[in-house]
Amino acid sequence: MTSKANDKISISAPSDLSLGKQVEYEFHYNPKLLQGVPRSLSRNTLSLNADSLPFSGIDIWTGYELSWLNPKGKPHVALLECYVPVTSVNLIESKSFKLYLNSFNQTAFDSAENVRATLESDLSACAGEPVVVALTLPNQFNKLKFKEFDGVLLDDLDIVVETYQPDTSLLNATTDKTAETLVSHLLKSNCLITSQPDWASVQIRYEGNSINHEGLLKYLISFRQHNEFHEQCVERIYCDIMQHCQPDKLTVCARYTRRGGLDINPFRSNFEKPYLNRRQARQ
Repeated sequence: MTSKANDKISISAPSDLSLGKQVEYEFHYNPKLLQGVPRSLSRNTLSLNADSLPFSGIDIWTGYELSWLNPKGKPHVALLECYVPVTSVNLIESKSFKLYLNSFNQTAFDSAENVRATLESDLSACAGEPVVVALTLPNQFNKLKFKEFDGVLLDDLDIVVETYQPDTSLLNATTDKTAETLVSHLLKSNCLITSQPDWASVQIRYEGNSINHEGLLKYLISFRQHNEFHEQCVERIYCDIMQHCQPDKLTVCARYTRRGGLDINPFRSNFEKPYLNRRQARQ
């Protein structure tokens, strides 16, 4: 599907999601709070077939507000990392994920490993495919490090911007061959349902036809008033670049700022494995 200027992409989310609705917070463990969203909703607009995806990758979630009680009633906290494969039937809806994590707050678990295993089982059931979960406990916090994206920063380019809906006509490339890594911190989109802003840094690594930097930056900025989930935006960017610039190799990775204690970091590539989950300054 080709996105033209001022031509909105129509995607509908399931009507039974808790997102955008007033809910009561639950403080005791309840896996039924988790809700999945079929990846096909967005992929159908990109003519993507689940059996022959043009990329591999993963959705990396980082959770900063996980807590539970031990059998004596003492609270424990940890940082959560969750790895959801792009081949899963569902992506995990973020508000339901937050409500689900909140339900651990007043629940007793025998150990951190029991918490991790419970999370892994429940999230796998929601996604429809095995999800990997890792916990970082407070005695390991001092080992965590920030790392910004490497690459050529596009944001200082002096450009005129007139389009704030995804516009693939801004993408173009020459037949000159190159290999480079490009970075922008100006990606902003909006939640598919609530229209709340989602902010991200994006890294694009490719080999092949030389992509016009000014056009690429304008294209990334054109998502500014677009409504779609994080994972869907990254897949759209990947597919649009592949279709209109035709690189031989391509990776698109975005790191979104957190909301409600969770950040989502989608990674899509046709030639390399996902990066380590390293937080950035804005996260």
